[in-house]
Amino acid sequence: MTTAYPLSWPASMPRASRREKGAFKTTLAGALKNVQDSLRLFGRDSGKPVSGVVLSSNVTLGADRPADPGVAVWFTWEGAQYCIPVDRYETPAANLQAIHHVLEARRVELRHGTLALVRATFAGFRSLPAPAAARNWREVIGVGPEVRDMPAVRIAFKKAASKAHPDKGGSDAAMSELNAALAAAEKELNR
Repeated sequence: MTTAYPLSWPASMPRASRREKGAFKTTLAGALKNVQDSLRLFGRDSGKPVSGVVLSSNVTLGADRPADPGVAVWFTWEGAQYCIPVDRYETPAANLQAIHHVLEARRVELRHGTLALVRATFAGFRSLPAPAAARNWREVIGVGPEVRDMPAVRIAFKKAASKAHPDKGGSDAAMSELNAALAAAEKELNR
């Protein structure tokens, strides 16, 4: 389920391993307004309104610099749910401003290209629903309890990915579940 707080990050998108300061000259409130305006204007420009907007982050009242500054903007457009997540920068304000620029780039595509071009670029932002019942990562990757190290898990992951990847006859949902399982394995085994 997508929540405004705490941060709801799409399982199919890797997290940043390091963060940059960013050169944006905006406040959290200013960046938030920019994203809201860009979403509204994108809906107007495309002739397809944006709805169900959820701005998800770890920002709480009085603490606008959380340890995890990532931001994910979830929304529905043309009947499908999309998510634009950014955690490249050190602050939620900078990450929101980056999302604003991503949305503005889609508006440029609308002005100079076609709606079909925008649909194609939005394909990467398509938010996949979470599996109905999350399976244990070992089951998804195909390893037993005797496997206790990441090199062995990665070997099994690559084998499973060769079948689950959409380009290899699998599906986006299967690959998303596999990526989430790898993240769970790393969290459990790299304590």
